Amino acid sequence: MSRVLVADDEKGIRDAVRTILAYEKYEVVLAETGREAVAAVEKELPDLVLLDIKMPEMDGLEALERIKEQHPWLPVIMISAHGSVATAVTATKKGAFDFLEKPLDRDRMLLAIRNGLDYGRLAAENVQLREKLGCARILGESPAIKSVIELVKRVAPMDARVMITGENGTGKELVARAVHDLSTRSAGPFVAINCAALPNELIESELFGHELGAFTGATRARVGKFEFARGGTILLDEVGDMPLPAQAKLLRVLEEMAVQRVGSNRSIPVDVRVISSTNQAVNKMIAEKRFREDLFFRLNVFPIHVPSLRERPDDVPVLAAHFLSEFCKSAGLPLKKFEPAALLKMSAQAWPGNVRQLRNTVERLAVVSACEVITERETAQALAPPADSGADPFATCRTYEEFKQVSERLFLEQKLRANAWNVSKTAEELDMPRSNLYKKLEKYGLSREPTE
Repeated sequence: MSRVLVADDEKGIRDAVRTILAYEKYEVVLAETGREAVAAVEKELPDLVLLDIKMPEMDGLEALERIKEQHPWLPVIMISAHGSVATAVTATKKGAFDFLEKPLDRDRMLLAIRNGLDYGRLAAENVQLREKLGCARILGESPAIKSVIELVKRVAPMDARVMITGENGTGKELVARAVHDLSTRSAGPFVAINCAALPNELIESELFGHELGAFTGATRARVGKFEFARGGTILLDEVGDMPLPAQAKLLRVLEEMAVQRVGSNRSIPVDVRVISSTNQAVNKMIAEKRFREDLFFRLNVFPIHVPSLRERPDDVPVLAAHFLSEFCKSAGLPLKKFEPAALLKMSAQAWPGNVRQLRNTVERLAVVSACEVITERETAQALAPPADSGADPFATCRTYEEFKQVSERLFLEQKLRANAWNVSKTAEELDMPRSNLYKKLEKYGLSREPTE
């Protein structure tokens, strides 16, 4: 059911339009002023807006500008009792989809709404198409990755929930996007949220939305990620790091397929496919009472495990060649290639950072190599381990700031190893927000060493 926002300061017009649209099976949201219209767009996320020009507090043209700043693809139809060519031109330049004069003709209005909704759907599809074209394919010829591709093709057309497991950097989000792209929801949005990167006190607001004044700092109502993803797919990335109170609310959402914004008792139905991912051993977390077993059963309807790069060394040459070509084109560099010995050298590496580490290494080689063919020697230098552990780690520090960064990196690495690379436990021990610790791991390139 499409949702239409009707903004007009005349109650008779609001009521008349609502009656017509309700009869045509549209969901209707009403606003009395331009300011209310802007707030309603953020709160209700309509599919189309009918916006009067002459309104108190903020006129329709100013409201149109504000709406288009945040939602450029949202179709807005302007209505006015004082229509003129100049006004219509101004509204069109500001992004209006159409312009209707009062008194409103029922058939003309319904046709404009249908056309506007079609435009909005096409705009969304074009955005999705650009995302797909910009998204790298799942590459590789090894049996391990072919098995993943086969699982993706099998589950994508269904609406089953999928849980993707694998180490950091293996490409779990890429697999989730492939599931979405091959599904019947591919024209809808794909919304990814990193549960590990959000502070505990904000994760419920991000997922489910909040009302004005729901908590300190909630200066306006906000739509949550579940509502943004309606008709499409939501990826709960690193769901293992979600705090237990949020897990309980997520479980209720999965059971009812409806959300309640923070600070509200109103249930909002959500039509969304849920994909989750984690780099943690969920069974161990369940045993330690850090993850709800009932939530795991809800999420893990169809499991997909993404193998580490050391489990598929035959794919390293394919990935390296692809990344090199991709980077050279995007950076405007002459096309380069690896000599066979260089590819063999890379295939023999453990790659603790998996595909992400391989990509970064290839991009670094593309920049530093002066030749069109990257040699084994250059590759060996790029892959060389850091200085001997007995050497002074601060020997290369030139400033106090560099000394502090090296010290912080060594300290965090030591604590993570002591906690078996459990980020949540380490953050708690250090009295540090988990989201801050993840940012520092990314800053210093810290990742779990490969297990033998």
